[in-house]
Amino acid sequence: MSNVSTFGSIPFSPISPLTTQADKVLQHPGSAATENSKIEKSAKDFESILLGSWLQQAEQSFGTLPGGDDDGDADAGKEQFAGMAMQSLGTSMTAAGGIGIAKMISKQLHKAADVEAAGVARTPPAHTE
Repeated sequence: MSNVSTFGSIPFSPISPLTTQADKVLQHPGSAATENSKIEKSAKDFESILLGSWLQQAEQSFGTLPGGDDDGDADAGKEQFAGMAMQSLGTSMTAAGGIGIAKMISKQLHKAADVEAAGVARTPPAHTE
């Protein structure tokens, strides 16, 4: 028989298969300011991506005139540059206050974090007998 403990110098620590990276982060919370800044950044990033996507779809829908000559606008990189421009515009709009989506997401994430922190604080220690 082989002895598993002699296999290298890496200590063995059992990890539940249901343990996720999020669970590990929640078990070792950082400072409240760090968590708040992560929530704010994530909400703003989401809003800027969403706005950029909406703007890109609107530009594709309304950017051409019915009956217009498409050959004059036939440029190999036009769609790529238009996509980058719309993403940049979405980021700028969010930085200037956006349309309120980031605020709503941030508010809900802060509520969820507060509820989870309160739940962790109220959890009684496990009894071992």
